[in-house]
Amino acid sequence: MAKTAWVFPGQGSQSVGMCRDLFDSVKSAKAVFEQADLALGFPLSRLCFEGPEDELRQTVNAQPALVTASFACLEAARELNGDKLIVPGFLAGHSLGEYTALAVAGVFSFTSAVRLARERGRLMHEVGQKTPGAMAAILGLEEAKLAPICRETATVMANVNCPGQIVISGASPDIARAMELAKAAGAVRAIPLQVSGAFHSPLMQPIIGDMTALIESVPFSAPSPLVVANMTASPLASDSDVKTELINQLTNPVQWQRSVEFMVGQGVDTFIEIGPGKVLTGLIRRIDKNVTTLNIFDLATATGLGQ
Repeated sequence: MAKTAWVFPGQGSQSVGMCRDLFDSVKSAKAVFEQADLALGFPLSRLCFEGPEDELRQTVNAQPALVTASFACLEAARELNGDKLIVPGFLAGHSLGEYTALAVAGVFSFTSAVRLARERGRLMHEVGQKTPGAMAAILGLEEAKLAPICRETATVMANVNCPGQIVISGASPDIARAMELAKAAGAVRAIPLQVSGAFHSPLMQPIIGDMTALIESVPFSAPSPLVVANMTASPLASDSDVKTELINQLTNPVQWQRSVEFMVGQGVDTFIEIGPGKVLTGLIRRIDKNVTTLNIFDLATATGLGQ
């Protein structure tokens, strides 16, 4: 039997003005933004709607903003469509998007997700200030050819996104060298990313203690529906599995391609990306051209179920 999966975007999908039409037109979406403002103690909604862009892009702001915007998109779609919104067989989120997926799955509350995302962003930024790191997208080079380059340069594959797109992470000078070696090995392009640190790499190790304490302070439940984990590309079955995943994904790669392949193997034929942008939709289409992809990111798409 065919299934639907809901997927939620990560950092980089944010944009000034996102979800403003939902806030103005749909009560449930407005309530989500108001909850976030109250939980964080500052007007995150204003930052989402008015910017400035460089402030919204900061990791400490972008992460809670994306959780909020994505959750608002889903709540709007639920309010506008009721039972017509297909119940998913699986949920998944890319990196930060995993927090949105877990909140939707009832693992923890939306306000807990927003607070955790804010602290995660703050800690990631701070460690990036102390130990400068970088990330780069390597296009057109397969894992087998990139692996020895990463070993030689002390970098790691941070996001295995889709065939022909892998993001590497590490210390800034090492990333610069890895980009040159990748191009020499046949990569089509090597693109530096606008991030404040070497995410999903061992350079994030210093924040493990603080994030563990934060996660342990939040009530957790088992996910329903199942959430496919970034690190293992397999479902999280219990609250203890979730806690382990959220800690381990800080220093380990996001296996997005394998996550999508797992869901397809389980009968998923439709993916709905819920939240700003269409980054995950593009990746999913490159992973499997036979699946249907839809997006819910504004009033029109929330009303038309992603059409």
